[in-house]
Amino acid sequence: MEINKILTRLGIESLNAMQEKVLETALESRSLNVLSPTGSGKTLAYLLSLLRELRPNIRGIQALVIVPSRELALQVEQVFRSMGTGFKINCCYGGHSMKTELNNLSEPPTVLVGTPGRLADHFRRESINPSVLHYLVLDEFDKSLELGFQSDMENIISQLSTLDRRILTSATKMESLPEFAAAEGMQTVDFLEEKKMEMLKQQWVRASGTDKLDVLFRLICQLESQPAIVFCNHRQAVQRISELLMQNGLAHGVFHGGLEQDERERELIKFRNGSHRILLATDLAARGLDIPEIKYIVHYQLPETREAFVHRNGRTARMNASGTSFLVLAGDEQLPEFVEGNPEEYKLGEQAALPSDTGWVTLYISGGKKDKINKIDIVGFFMKKGKLDKADLGRIDVLDKSSFAAVRKEAVQALLKRIRPERLKKKKLRYAVAK
Repeated sequence: MEINKILTRLGIESLNAMQEKVLETALESRSLNVLSPTGSGKTLAYLLSLLRELRPNIRGIQALVIVPSRELALQVEQVFRSMGTGFKINCCYGGHSMKTELNNLSEPPTVLVGTPGRLADHFRRESINPSVLHYLVLDEFDKSLELGFQSDMENIISQLSTLDRRILTSATKMESLPEFAAAEGMQTVDFLEEKKMEMLKQQWVRASGTDKLDVLFRLICQLESQPAIVFCNHRQAVQRISELLMQNGLAHGVFHGGLEQDERERELIKFRNGSHRILLATDLAARGLDIPEIKYIVHYQLPETREAFVHRNGRTARMNASGTSFLVLAGDEQLPEFVEGNPEEYKLGEQAALPSDTGWVTLYISGGKKDKINKIDIVGFFMKKGKLDKADLGRIDVLDKSSFAAVRKEAVQALLKRIRPERLKKKKLRYAVAK
């Protein structure tokens, strides 16, 4: 395994200290419990570790990665594909086509990643053959327990008779591990204290009464047009804020469990590629999502637990970057006891001038991986047939049956006019601005 080649493909200069420690310790121990903050690179650490154990001459599922959410499953799959290992990986999760998953499993991948409920369903159907499965990863294990997946995970692991290696990852420390997850001689790699809290600035703003919407709107308008996630405890609050921002013409996305899977994917894509800078979310977005470079976290509704507060804040001040966490307080609301340090009051101006437009929109393409379409195909098509300047094309995301590309707003209509009559990879596809 040539790590340097993989890092080059991923656009990463070098491994961080946690990742190096995981790879080093995995050579000494067959079982690891990796404790490290959200956004510290645990996914790459364990994928590099399991890659050392995969054998190209063995047919069947050799490694299983269990994750708490569909979004994290897709993220792990994407990272592994981008590593260019030559090994096949597939995804299983609720809301995904069961027919597609069964077809994938009929020609089993080397690595399978999925959510506990859907994986347990496949084990009941006997569509997963674990006869050569020797490597297990329980990613964001604490979150899976929190969501009530213990029974499914326990059932799955009880059927892995050839298991000889395992890695658990968590962003919080547990007093003890459940018996089904622990293993004899398990070593702990603990980097939870490595998160430099001085990189995270904490501030608060206060409304004059119980309604915090006006204060929130003025705060958003003063965030220097930088990426921000506004966290709420309930999706109803997300919707209420969304209506206010729509009325004021402020582009934003929403992310909560009430959305369909494809809607959630689309919202994250638009946020990542810069089509909008504000994401209104429940705690579903606090963990396990690949959302880089978040400058601000806004707690519109205060989290109920310290763990939720830590995970929300973990979306910013990641790795070596700095960030700010704002707490929005009602007139008589006090800071929770778990808020450490001495947060400063943020002096909120009376003016609420809308932030500048991002200048990007997201273009939808009705073809994806299943149509043998990749990013290079889209770049070439847009530039050759669409006469698009390279500077007007941003991030491209290719999914199974669709793709999305960030395009400069002023260039999109001319691009659409040119490409709509054309074929991409000899296929007649639909192109439109993503809603």
